[in-house]
Amino acid sequence: MASANRLGEYLRARRELVQPADVGLPPGGRRRVHGLRREELALLAGISSDYYMRLEQGRDQHPSAQVLDSLARVLGLPADATAHLHQLAQPASGQGMARKADEIPASLLQLINSWTTEAAYVQDRLWNILASNALAVALSPVYAPGSNPLRAVFLDPDQREFRREWEQLTADGVAGLRSLAGPNVDDPDLLELVDELSAGSERFRELWNRHDIATRRGGINRLNHPDVGPLDLNAEKLDITGTEGLTLVIFHATPNTPTAQALAALATRISPLAAPVE
Repeated sequence: MASANRLGEYLRARRELVQPADVGLPPGGRRRVHGLRREELALLAGISSDYYMRLEQGRDQHPSAQVLDSLARVLGLPADATAHLHQLAQPASGQGMARKADEIPASLLQLINSWTTEAAYVQDRLWNILASNALAVALSPVYAPGSNPLRAVFLDPDQREFRREWEQLTADGVAGLRSLAGPNVDDPDLLELVDELSAGSERFRELWNRHDIATRRGGINRLNHPDVGPLDLNAEKLDITGTEGLTLVIFHATPNTPTAQALAALATRISPLAAPVE
Protein backbone atom coordinates (compact mmCIF):
# COMPACT_ATOMS: atom_id res chain seq x y z
CA MET A 1 0.00 0.00 0.00
CA ALA A 2 1.32 3.41 -0.97
CA SER A 3 2.20 5.81 1.83
CA ALA A 4 2.14 9.61 1.94
CA ASN A 5 4.37 9.71 5.03
CA ARG A 6 7.52 7.80 4.08
CA LEU A 7 9.83 10.01 6.12
CA GLY A 8 7.74 9.67 9.27
CA GLU A 9 7.42 5.91 8.91
CA TYR A 10 11.16 5.57 8.48
CA LEU A 11 11.95 7.72 11.52
CA ARG A 12 9.52 5.80 13.69
CA ALA A 13 10.81 2.40 12.57
CA ARG A 14 14.42 3.36 13.26
CA ARG A 15 13.58 5.05 16.58
CA GLU A 16 11.95 1.86 17.84
CA LEU A 17 15.16 -0.08 17.16
CA VAL A 18 17.36 2.15 19.34
CA GLN A 19 17.53 1.22 23.03
CA PRO A 20 18.14 3.89 25.70
CA ALA A 21 21.47 2.28 26.63
CA ASP A 22 22.61 2.64 23.00
CA VAL A 23 22.62 6.43 23.39
CA GLY A 24 23.76 6.65 27.02
CA LEU A 25 20.33 6.94 28.66
CA PRO A 26 19.28 4.92 31.71
CA PRO A 27 16.61 2.31 30.98
CA GLY A 28 14.23 3.92 33.51
CA GLY A 29 11.03 2.26 34.69
CA ARG A 30 8.37 0.57 32.63
CA ARG A 31 8.46 1.85 29.06
CA ARG A 32 5.33 1.77 26.98
CA VAL A 33 7.21 2.11 23.71
CA HIS A 34 9.84 0.09 21.91
CA GLY A 35 13.17 1.84 21.70
CA LEU A 36 13.49 5.57 22.32
CA ARG A 37 10.64 7.89 23.20
CA ARG A 38 10.01 10.72 20.74
CA GLU A 39 11.05 13.34 23.28
CA GLU A 40 14.30 11.48 23.99
CA LEU A 41 15.25 11.39 20.33
CA ALA A 42 14.32 15.05 19.91
CA LEU A 43 16.40 16.10 22.93
CA LEU A 44 19.47 14.16 21.77
CA ALA A 45 19.12 15.57 18.24
CA GLY A 46 18.82 19.14 19.51
CA ILE A 47 15.30 19.82 18.21
CA SER A 48 12.00 20.43 19.98
CA SER A 49 9.69 17.54 20.79
CA ASP A 50 6.85 19.29 18.97
CA TYR A 51 8.92 19.66 15.80
CA TYR A 52 9.98 16.00 15.89
CA MET A 53 6.33 15.02 16.40
CA ARG A 54 5.43 16.94 13.25
CA LEU A 55 8.14 15.08 11.33
CA GLU A 56 7.00 11.67 12.47
CA GLN A 57 3.33 12.41 11.87
CA GLY A 58 4.03 13.74 8.37
CA ARG A 59 2.99 17.34 9.08
CA ASP A 60 6.48 18.49 8.06
CA GLN A 61 8.21 16.32 5.46
CA HIS A 62 11.11 18.52 4.37
CA PRO A 63 13.43 19.24 7.33
CA SER A 64 16.83 20.78 6.81
CA ALA A 65 19.94 18.74 6.11
CA GLN A 66 21.30 19.71 9.54
CA VAL A 67 18.22 18.28 11.28
CA LEU A 68 18.42 15.07 9.26
CA ASP A 69 22.11 14.63 10.07
CA SER A 70 21.41 15.15 13.78
CA LEU A 71 18.63 12.55 13.71
CA ALA A 72 20.83 10.13 11.77
CA ARG A 73 23.59 10.54 14.36
CA VAL A 74 21.31 9.71 17.28
CA LEU A 75 19.70 6.82 15.41
CA GLY A 76 23.15 5.40 14.59
CA LEU A 77 22.46 5.29 10.87
CA PRO A 78 25.35 4.23 8.61
CA ALA A 79 26.18 6.23 5.48
CA ASP A 80 23.78 4.33 3.19
CA ALA A 81 20.85 4.77 5.57
CA THR A 82 21.67 8.44 6.17
CA ALA A 83 21.64 9.07 2.42
CA HIS A 84 18.27 7.29 2.24
CA LEU A 85 16.93 9.53 5.03
CA HIS A 86 17.92 12.61 3.03
CA GLN A 87 16.26 11.17 -0.08
CA LEU A 88 12.98 10.69 1.78
CA ALA A 89 12.97 14.35 2.74
CA GLN A 90 13.24 15.53 -0.87
CA PRO A 91 10.14 16.55 -2.82
CA ALA A 92 8.74 13.66 -4.85
CA SER A 93 10.13 13.61 -8.35
CA GLY A 94 7.22 11.68 -9.80
CA GLN A 95 9.65 9.14 -11.25
CA GLY A 96 9.17 5.55 -10.16
CA MET A 97 11.41 2.60 -10.59
CA ALA A 98 12.06 1.41 -14.13
CA ARG A 99 9.08 -0.66 -15.31
CA LYS A 100 10.52 -1.94 -18.55
CA ALA A 101 13.79 -3.80 -18.50
CA ASP A 102 16.57 -2.45 -20.64
CA GLU A 103 17.91 -4.68 -23.36
CA ILE A 104 20.91 -6.66 -22.21
CA PRO A 105 23.88 -6.01 -24.50
CA ALA A 106 24.41 -8.96 -26.84
CA SER A 107 28.15 -8.89 -26.16
CA LEU A 108 27.49 -9.33 -22.44
CA LEU A 109 25.26 -12.32 -23.08
CA GLN A 110 27.96 -13.81 -25.28
CA LEU A 111 30.53 -13.24 -22.56
CA ILE A 112 28.65 -14.85 -19.67
CA ASN A 113 27.63 -17.80 -21.82
CA SER A 114 31.30 -18.40 -22.65
CA TRP A 115 32.19 -18.82 -18.98
CA THR A 116 32.46 -22.43 -17.88
CA THR A 117 33.88 -21.99 -14.36
CA GLU A 118 31.89 -18.91 -13.26
CA ALA A 119 28.14 -18.83 -12.73
CA ALA A 120 26.57 -15.57 -13.87
CA TYR A 121 23.16 -14.01 -14.34
CA VAL A 122 21.57 -10.62 -14.99
CA GLN A 123 18.81 -9.29 -12.74
CA ASP A 124 16.67 -6.17 -12.63
CA ARG A 125 15.94 -3.89 -9.67
CA LEU A 126 13.35 -6.26 -8.24
CA TRP A 127 15.69 -9.28 -8.48
CA ASN A 128 13.88 -10.73 -11.51
CA ILE A 129 16.41 -12.79 -13.46
CA LEU A 130 16.56 -11.86 -17.14
CA ALA A 131 19.47 -14.01 -18.36
CA SER A 132 21.73 -16.74 -16.95
CA ASN A 133 24.54 -18.96 -18.08
CA ALA A 134 24.33 -22.74 -17.84
CA LEU A 135 26.44 -23.01 -14.69
CA ALA A 136 24.18 -20.61 -12.81
CA VAL A 137 21.14 -22.74 -13.64
CA ALA A 138 23.10 -25.84 -12.61
CA LEU A 139 23.66 -24.24 -9.20
CA SER A 140 19.92 -23.87 -8.70
CA PRO A 141 16.71 -23.38 -10.69
CA VAL A 142 16.19 -20.12 -8.75
CA TYR A 143 18.91 -18.62 -10.95
CA ALA A 144 17.09 -19.44 -14.19
CA PRO A 145 15.55 -16.65 -16.30
CA GLY A 146 12.04 -15.83 -15.13
CA SER A 147 12.85 -16.68 -11.52
CA ASN A 148 13.27 -14.31 -8.61
CA PRO A 149 15.76 -15.41 -5.91
CA LEU A 150 14.32 -12.99 -3.36
CA ARG A 151 10.84 -14.44 -3.81
CA ALA A 152 12.26 -17.96 -3.59
CA VAL A 153 14.31 -17.39 -0.45
CA PHE A 154 11.21 -16.29 1.47
CA LEU A 155 8.53 -18.51 -0.03
CA ASP A 156 10.35 -21.77 -0.91
CA PRO A 157 10.99 -23.90 2.22
CA ASP A 158 13.83 -25.74 0.45
CA GLN A 159 15.86 -22.52 0.41
CA ARG A 160 16.52 -22.84 4.14
CA GLU A 161 18.55 -25.95 3.40
CA PHE A 162 20.13 -24.60 0.23
CA ARG A 163 21.23 -21.32 1.88
CA ARG A 164 23.61 -22.05 4.73
CA GLU A 165 23.26 -18.48 6.03
CA TRP A 166 19.57 -18.03 5.41
CA GLU A 167 18.95 -15.59 8.27
CA GLN A 168 21.69 -13.18 7.20
CA LEU A 169 20.84 -13.56 3.52
CA THR A 170 17.20 -12.63 4.07
CA ALA A 171 18.17 -9.57 6.11
CA ASP A 172 20.68 -8.42 3.49
CA GLY A 173 18.21 -9.07 0.69
CA VAL A 174 15.45 -6.90 2.13
CA ALA A 175 17.86 -4.11 3.06
CA GLY A 176 19.23 -4.25 -0.48
CA LEU A 177 15.75 -4.10 -1.98
CA ARG A 178 14.94 -0.99 0.04
CA SER A 179 18.23 0.55 -1.04
CA LEU A 180 17.43 -0.09 -4.70
CA ALA A 181 13.94 1.33 -4.29
CA GLY A 182 15.23 4.46 -2.55
CA PRO A 183 12.37 6.93 -2.17
CA ASN A 184 10.33 5.09 -4.84
CA VAL A 185 8.69 2.71 -2.35
CA ASP A 186 5.27 3.50 -3.86
CA ASP A 187 6.23 2.03 -7.22
CA PRO A 188 3.42 -0.37 -8.29
CA ASP A 189 5.77 -3.21 -9.27
CA LEU A 190 7.60 -2.98 -5.95
CA LEU A 191 4.35 -2.80 -4.02
CA GLU A 192 3.11 -5.92 -5.77
CA LEU A 193 6.26 -7.83 -4.78
CA VAL A 194 6.16 -6.51 -1.21
CA ASP A 195 2.48 -7.44 -0.83
CA GLU A 196 3.15 -10.96 -2.11
CA LEU A 197 6.12 -11.54 0.19
CA SER A 198 4.37 -9.94 3.17
CA ALA A 199 1.38 -12.23 2.72
CA GLY A 200 3.55 -15.33 2.47
CA SER A 201 6.40 -14.72 4.91
CA GLU A 202 6.40 -13.47 8.49
CA ARG A 203 10.18 -13.11 8.24
CA PHE A 204 9.80 -10.73 5.29
CA ARG A 205 7.17 -8.64 7.12
CA GLU A 206 9.47 -8.31 10.11
CA LEU A 207 12.46 -7.24 8.01
CA TRP A 208 10.52 -4.87 5.75
CA ASN A 209 9.08 -3.06 8.77
CA ARG A 210 12.60 -2.43 10.11
CA HIS A 211 13.37 -0.14 7.16
CA ASP A 212 17.00 -1.32 7.03
CA ILE A 213 19.03 0.08 4.14
CA ALA A 214 22.18 -1.48 2.68
CA THR A 215 23.79 -1.03 -0.71
CA ARG A 216 24.33 -4.26 -2.61
CA ARG A 217 27.88 -5.47 -2.28
CA GLY A 218 29.76 -8.63 -2.99
CA GLY A 219 30.62 -11.23 -0.40
CA ILE A 220 30.59 -14.95 0.20
CA ASN A 221 27.53 -16.93 -0.83
CA ARG A 222 27.41 -20.17 1.16
CA LEU A 223 25.25 -22.85 -0.44
CA ASN A 224 24.43 -26.52 0.06
CA HIS A 225 24.25 -28.07 -3.40
CA PRO A 226 22.36 -31.39 -3.45
CA ASP A 227 24.90 -33.03 -5.78
CA VAL A 228 28.33 -31.52 -5.06
CA GLY A 229 27.90 -30.47 -1.43
CA PRO A 230 28.84 -27.25 0.38
CA LEU A 231 29.99 -24.30 -1.73
CA ASP A 232 31.60 -21.05 -0.55
CA LEU A 233 31.25 -18.86 -3.61
CA ASN A 234 32.61 -15.36 -4.04
CA ALA A 235 29.75 -13.14 -5.20
CA GLU A 236 30.30 -10.00 -7.26
CA LYS A 237 27.50 -7.57 -8.15
CA LEU A 238 28.27 -5.13 -10.96
CA ASP A 239 25.99 -2.43 -12.36
CA ILE A 240 25.60 -2.74 -16.14
CA THR A 241 26.41 0.62 -17.65
CA GLY A 242 23.95 2.04 -20.16
CA THR A 243 20.98 0.31 -18.51
CA GLU A 244 18.53 1.37 -15.83
CA GLY A 245 18.94 -0.82 -12.75
CA LEU A 246 20.33 -3.98 -14.35
CA THR A 247 22.99 -5.87 -12.41
CA LEU A 248 25.43 -8.60 -13.40
CA VAL A 249 25.89 -11.16 -10.61
CA ILE A 250 28.90 -13.48 -10.77
CA PHE A 251 29.66 -16.46 -8.54
CA HIS A 252 33.23 -17.76 -8.64
CA ALA A 253 35.41 -19.97 -6.47
CA THR A 254 38.76 -19.21 -4.90
CA PRO A 255 41.35 -21.31 -6.81
CA ASN A 256 42.63 -24.53 -5.28
CA THR A 257 39.80 -24.87 -2.76
CA PRO A 258 37.20 -27.59 -2.22
CA THR A 259 34.62 -25.20 -3.65
CA ALA A 260 36.67 -24.79 -6.84
CA GLN A 261 36.82 -28.57 -7.20
CA ALA A 262 33.09 -28.94 -6.54
CA LEU A 263 32.22 -26.19 -9.01
CA ALA A 264 34.42 -27.83 -11.66
CA ALA A 265 32.67 -31.13 -11.03
CA LEU A 266 29.30 -29.44 -11.44
CA ALA A 267 30.44 -27.85 -14.70
CA THR A 268 31.30 -31.27 -16.16
CA ARG A 269 27.67 -32.29 -15.79
CA ILE A 270 26.51 -29.52 -18.13
CA SER A 271 25.94 -30.68 -21.68
CA PRO A 272 28.43 -29.08 -24.08
CA LEU A 273 25.48 -28.60 -26.44
CA ALA A 274 23.47 -26.62 -23.90
CA ALA A 275 22.02 -23.52 -25.51
CA PRO A 276 22.68 -20.07 -24.08
CA VAL A 277 20.09 -19.11 -21.50
CA GLU A 278 18.34 -15.75 -21.84
